[in-house]
Amino acid sequence: MEARDATAGAHVSSDEGEQATKKDAAPPKDKSQSKSRMEQIFGFKKEDLSSWHNLVALLNRPTDPASLGIFRCLFGLLMAVDITQERGLSHLDYKYLDGAPVCRFPLFNFLQPLPMDWMYLVYMVMFFGAVGIMLGCFYRLSCLMFISTYWYIFFLDKTAWNNHSYLYGLIGFQLTLMDGNRYWSIDGLRRPSIRNAHVPLWNYTLLRTQIFIVYFIAGIKKLDADWVEGYSMSYLAHHWLFDPFKLILPVELVSLLVVHGGGLILDLTAGYLLFFDVTRPYAFFFVSYFHCMNSQLFSIGMFSYTMLATSPLFCYTDWPRRFFSHFPEFLRGVLPLTSSDVQPSSSCVYSETESRSTERQETPPATKSSKLRLKHKLRAIFAIVYILEQLFLPYSHFITQGYNNWTNGLYGYSWDMMVHSRSHQHVKITYKDGKTGEIGYLNPGYISRKHGYMLKQYATCLSQLLPRYNVSDPEIYFDIWVSINERFQQRIFDPRVDIVKADWSPFKANPWLMPLLVDLSPWRAKFMEIEGTLDNQTEIVFIADFPGLHLENYVSEDLGNTSIQVLQGQVNVEVLEEKKNYTLQPGEMMKVPAGAYHKVYTVSEDPSCYMYIYVNTTEAALQENFTKLFELQERIRNGTETEPLPPELQPLAAAEDEVSEVNATDPIVRLFLKRQRRMKEVKKRREAGVLERLERFAVKKYYTIRRGFLMSAIAMRNLVVGLPPLEQLTREVDFANMKAPQSEGNQDERLKDEVGHGEL
Repeated sequence: MEARDATAGAHVSSDEGEQATKKDAAPPKDKSQSKSRMEQIFGFKKEDLSSWHNLVALLNRPTDPASLGIFRCLFGLLMAVDITQERGLSHLDYKYLDGAPVCRFPLFNFLQPLPMDWMYLVYMVMFFGAVGIMLGCFYRLSCLMFISTYWYIFFLDKTAWNNHSYLYGLIGFQLTLMDGNRYWSIDGLRRPSIRNAHVPLWNYTLLRTQIFIVYFIAGIKKLDADWVEGYSMSYLAHHWLFDPFKLILPVELVSLLVVHGGGLILDLTAGYLLFFDVTRPYAFFFVSYFHCMNSQLFSIGMFSYTMLATSPLFCYTDWPRRFFSHFPEFLRGVLPLTSSDVQPSSSCVYSETESRSTERQETPPATKSSKLRLKHKLRAIFAIVYILEQLFLPYSHFITQGYNNWTNGLYGYSWDMMVHSRSHQHVKITYKDGKTGEIGYLNPGYISRKHGYMLKQYATCLSQLLPRYNVSDPEIYFDIWVSINERFQQRIFDPRVDIVKADWSPFKANPWLMPLLVDLSPWRAKFMEIEGTLDNQTEIVFIADFPGLHLENYVSEDLGNTSIQVLQGQVNVEVLEEKKNYTLQPGEMMKVPAGAYHKVYTVSEDPSCYMYIYVNTTEAALQENFTKLFELQERIRNGTETEPLPPELQPLAAAEDEVSEVNATDPIVRLFLKRQRRMKEVKKRREAGVLERLERFAVKKYYTIRRGFLMSAIAMRNLVVGLPPLEQLTREVDFANMKAPQSEGNQDERLKDEVGHGEL
């Protein structure tokens, strides 16, 4: 296994390395017959691994540059698009506004963002680096421009870390060291000596191994009990993409077998299936289907398309030549080369047979090497060390224990993609003046609710900002409730610890992290039974708490029917307004008043479990009114309504195309008509044809990208000639913010439709 991983699919590359020269060697038929079974399957012989000398020669074996050149072009294109979107060029000014009292979360505290105009310059360097990679223009410089700025942006904000962003940086780093500009590149036009020249096998080995690791380690991480039992991503089964499966399976089995079982099997096997010629077509189908689905299920930017672009790396490395040879002759001038005459390269090590072959092609001997040199050995060492490091990092969390919480971190390099889903029910941030003892509360907004190391950074930042608001020596306490993989909502950090003064080290376990109550995991099956007995208007929240702690909660006035029922342990419920305490045992229930605070104390020796059962009475009454108005409107339109309408209901009688909430005087009627109009718009969008959807998508992306580049142009002008008058700057920013014309409704409402915010 180690030998195979070390070569990472060497078989497909070595075949091409030999194909590039076999026309002057022995007849193909004889050569194929002379290959051993191992060489036919893996692309190398057992002898290639028998000594260090042979292994170095194998990793530096000459290989066709075509597949690598196409991947380089696709990767550069996808990164150029990614920079305008997920990297944040289009909304950079919102993120790095100069002078804003904002808490940031860099990997290293000394890393700070540059002034906003300079941040735009950083992004422009990164963008032109990506374009240079795509074109193969000043390739090494472009790679350095891209990865230096990319990793700076990556390390600058841990809140945006994820596995695929980490993968982009790794691939960019690898391409920097590879000969990716040997095929279909501007550098090849400028320097004929490198055009269509061999690349060493380790170029493909690293990329293939990296993608194999992404798939296989992700599959290993999915062997987690929560994933195998179907709790990690159960909500996905309700997505329309799984409707075909729901024709033959209930939604519970779709979640267990298709979402979780299918995802596990695909991740574990994709790397192997892509590896072998016989299974590769099947791998292409399932992997492509998988990534196309992911592009619709998750907001993951260019990740799905990047993974699709990596799949051809496992094919024979001359596939672009064979593919583009089918195009018309008049396009050959702009398409990649289809000739099989590949130049030798000093980066490769040639066998004696290959050396004689290149001599018969009258290639200058200075361009080839049949002896191992120091650079070949160093590159082989790098390839092996890099692969070993990538295999080790996902399991290195025993070293960086301070970054761990209920799951191992740092999350970015773990490849535990989608293994854990979280929901957040309650967040309270309390500050205390260290001198006066005054207590206050902060709006949590968006904070990192699952990473202790980021919470420590946030508390430190708040302790520096609060003195501006006359809070001396502030103490900061966090009460954060999280549910992971459909478990109870429970505290993740100790609310009694002042995080400003709390100890934290990257190499020691976090002492103020509360343990995950895994012993209560079997309750999840009971949750499903309880939820199945509820009607559509009743909601439920499951809570677990530690002995000696309490939950302070406020019940909104809209929740007029709220009760607490104990499932395990013993609790005391204190109703603050009534100044009364109530003790509840397992199975007992009590109502809690709406519009008031109460506290739930865990008084048992073991953790308590209880649930809130509530009905939004305001919403229920509103829905009942909507139902009556809809029935009345239907009777009016089909002519069965005989009673005269009062003035406040007259807008219901308008023609369907003329309905407007503007003329409605009754607030319920106005809200009903507004909801109907919005539902009509949403239905129209969902039923739109392919061309209309593509047009809408293209227009949206155009204005997003347009804003990024216009704001970048403004920033570059500011750096070169200085700031213009405020009025001019305002006009320029307004022009950059221009949106697409809206056919119906105002822009704010359209935006709410896009992000899924309902009227209620």
